[in-house]
Amino acid sequence: MDVLEGTAWVFGDHVTTDQIYPGRYLERPLEEAGRYALSGLDEDFAGRVRRGDFVVAGVNFGAGSSREAAVVALKQAGVAAVLARSFGRIFFRNAINNGLPAVIVPDTSGIRTGDRLRLDLGARQVTVLDTGAVLPVINLTGISMAILRAGGIVPFTEARLAERRRA
Repeated sequence: MDVLEGTAWVFGDHVTTDQIYPGRYLERPLEEAGRYALSGLDEDFAGRVRRGDFVVAGVNFGAGSSREAAVVALKQAGVAAVLARSFGRIFFRNAINNGLPAVIVPDTSGIRTGDRLRLDLGARQVTVLDTGAVLPVINLTGISMAILRAGGIVPFTEARLAERRRA
């Protein structure tokens, strides 16, 4: 989980949770969420994205409502991580709690759709394999990394409770 490689899908600034998972799909079963990932910006995204790919954005990715289904949709579609200059606060927590790396890098402007990326969480860097550019990972330390490595807040909590029972 510490090293991920995939293709970049680039979006802009201020991508909202309603664009990630439009409200018109909220009545559908959550198990279908991946079919509609990012359909508020690109109706065909879910059909083209491949497991392990990355969503790349500018500032304030995941702004808006606390729609946890937005994170679920990205995960179900196969997105391995989201890289952005900043995240909406609630989206960020929902991503970590659901085991989706929400990675802050200082500048995403040099990444293009189709670029191959390597995210090395242990080395705390993103490499654009097509150009050799290396971007530092600004966040994801401590408890956030522990939650991600466990697969999300539920498995993290279950493991901690099991440890306490054994002690």
